[in-house]
Amino acid sequence: MNRDPKRRREVHRSKRSGWLRAAVLGADDGIVSTASLIIGVAAASGSKRAVLVAGIAGLVAGSMSMAVGEYVSVSAQRDSQQADIEIERKELANAPGAELNELAMIYMKRGLEKDLAMQVARQLSSHNRLDSHLRDELGIEIGSLARPLQAAWISAASFASFAALPIAALVVVPQSVDILATAALSLISLAALGAFGGHLGGAPLIRAALRVTIGGGIAMAGTALIGRLLGVSIG
Repeated sequence: MNRDPKRRREVHRSKRSGWLRAAVLGADDGIVSTASLIIGVAAASGSKRAVLVAGIAGLVAGSMSMAVGEYVSVSAQRDSQQADIEIERKELANAPGAELNELAMIYMKRGLEKDLAMQVARQLSSHNRLDSHLRDELGIEIGSLARPLQAAWISAASFASFAALPIAALVVVPQSVDILATAALSLISLAALGAFGGHLGGAPLIRAALRVTIGGGIAMAGTALIGRLLGVSIG
């Protein structure tokens, strides 16, 4: 069977946006916040045991916080979407003619002639009137509604998994180089994470890697400075 070599299967990445955003946010926050906490406590001349306890506490608290935060914010987004769907359903029931004209106007603004726009509006409405209005009027796809539970568990799992990296560095290396080792491993992990996220999202890899690495480096440097200042003042 001959196939056209010019034909190829298109890969669209926008459908990944919900879970990808939660995963990348959780992973980035897990590395940055845990590494910064470890470096800050270590810079304040804390013992290795104290630094390790702080890191583990940060992992547990951070993953739970990410889960709750994602669930609350995505639930609010879904509630807003559901409210818009109910409003549109009532408008279609009470004023179907006006809603049909509104849909045709949308297509006219996109470049269709009036008669063709009305024909398209009628044909799409005969197939699934509500879905047509939600998609073209409000930009809502029923199959792509916000998923609070998915966002919660993905962000929590991602946070915990990547927060374990700076903790692992702390356990392996001697205390004399714990700050440098934690910072180095965390920055490398951030660069790899940024590049991977860019790959999944179809963005330039270097730009995606740099923006998370620079941000993480600033956060670690800031907490190291604060830890050093507080350690000196307390001591």
